[in-house]
Amino acid sequence: MVSSLSLLGYFSENININVPISSVTNKVLFMVNRIASWMAGLMFLLVFSSFSVSAHAEGLIPQEGDWIAPEFTFHTGETLKAFRMHYYTLGDSKKPAVLLLHGTNQPVKALLDNGFAGELFGPGQPLDINKYFIVIPESIGSGKTAKPSDGLRMTFPQYNYADMVLAQYRLLTEGLGITHLRLVMGYSMGGMQTWLWGEKYPQMMDALVPMASLPTELSGRNWMLRRMLIESIKRDPAWNNGDYTAQPPALQTANIMFSIATTGGTLAYQSKAPTRALADKRVEERLAAPVTADANDFIYIWSSSADYNAAPELNRIQAPMLVINSADDERNPIETGILDNELKKIKHAELFLIPASKETSGHGTMMSAKFYKARLGEFMEKTQKHHK
Repeated sequence: MVSSLSLLGYFSENININVPISSVTNKVLFMVNRIASWMAGLMFLLVFSSFSVSAHAEGLIPQEGDWIAPEFTFHTGETLKAFRMHYYTLGDSKKPAVLLLHGTNQPVKALLDNGFAGELFGPGQPLDINKYFIVIPESIGSGKTAKPSDGLRMTFPQYNYADMVLAQYRLLTEGLGITHLRLVMGYSMGGMQTWLWGEKYPQMMDALVPMASLPTELSGRNWMLRRMLIESIKRDPAWNNGDYTAQPPALQTANIMFSIATTGGTLAYQSKAPTRALADKRVEERLAAPVTADANDFIYIWSSSADYNAAPELNRIQAPMLVINSADDERNPIETGILDNELKKIKHAELFLIPASKETSGHGTMMSAKFYKARLGEFMEKTQKHHK
């Protein structure tokens, strides 16, 4: 059974293989990272990695690696020594690079499932791994990248989306030797970071595809529910200011409530749970699932969106942009008109809006790439000229 927290990762936005890397010089780091990445791929084949081929798009076995920055400085001025960024890759590193950014608490394996990777990464598909080198970093606070639960708990530096983007940039340039990207594409939190990528490094990519996101600051129900998720955990006496020995109960209940309220789609939920009994069954299944996440990690990563706002510098974006959202996205309601107003500030931006239906799942619709595969393919073809 998939845990309730894994379900949140899949629909709403942690995994482990540590490859120790010496931190002598950038050149040595780069060489060691390449070797570590190859060895990680070999280990998948030898020890039956948690990525089973049957559960993911057929034949997709990513390579894993760690890049260790001797020091990383956060926007607060705080620093971490031996800062670790974990990442996954697919394809040949000599091919044009695609940066793919995950959502909040979303396991990377969700991006390898048939609904997403099976529609995008295969031969002739928009992100064919025979044509592109796909890099999927685990953002700060996620998976095996540096995070509070590694030991620092609530003394871990406060980070935000700008820090995540900087860490991704340093991984690519210092760790993997990548100086140009064919595409930056992200979902939810990764979608918001895609907007920031276009502003901070406007010359570095040929195209941008932010999904299930807006460029404006978080507000309305979206931020109110995030705030409630954070406060629910902090107000649980078992949290004990972050010094707990067992996960506080509020982590699970608040998380499930947030997931149900902000992901799933109104029509889809009504179709799947048309009676109280069926609705109760779905709740009971989530409550019965084991807790696999960490409360401090949750507080940090949801708080990291608090100061996000890409709107003021949208005019810095130069690469063509395809914005993909769904009409039933609970977090980014299209009826507010916010997106239409902001897109006017970008020279080459277009919106592809997926109509709501019983098959869509609100904020989680982007994990079913069948809805936008054709449009993404057209966009990649159209931006070939820009690429050349």
